[in-house]
Amino acid sequence: MKQLESRTVTVGDNTFYVRPFPAFKAANITGQLATLITPVIGGLLPLLETVGGDKKLMDMNMDDAAPAISGAFSSLSGDKLEHLLRELLIANKNVSVDDPNTGKTVLLTEDTTNEIFCTDTQDMFLLAFEVIKLNFSGFFKKLGDQFGSAFDALKTKLAPSTENTAS
Repeated sequence: MKQLESRTVTVGDNTFYVRPFPAFKAANITGQLATLITPVIGGLLPLLETVGGDKKLMDMNMDDAAPAISGAFSSLSGDKLEHLLRELLIANKNVSVDDPNTGKTVLLTEDTTNEIFCTDTQDMFLLAFEVIKLNFSGFFKKLGDQFGSAFDALKTKLAPSTENTAS
């Protein structure tokens, strides 16, 4: 996937368009993820065990996955989590959304994020998860070497699919 291509992601009632980070920015954010991702992985592993068979995590109904993803992120420091969410969703201008009021696609900003996710924060975590999947699949492969076979299932489930890609 190229930097100017986007992946279409539907979270809740909203359609988002997520572009990959520039290489150096992704490297910077990888450092933040490395210190924060362990609690998230711990929260997602039980969910993977419930999937079973050949069904992949992203094939699940996102409403079923939302509590586990939200719970995993909730174990992080509030300040660090807020900073990471800002980096993933708005600071790098890599996420756009179809504005339901105007019908136009607009860049996700702090104001649009507050409006879209007000009273529905768990959907913000789901969008962040999609951004992580798109940008850091290589990171998860490397991290798997440290966590052993227990992590193999997670990195397989997190591998980005090409089905939701839009240019």
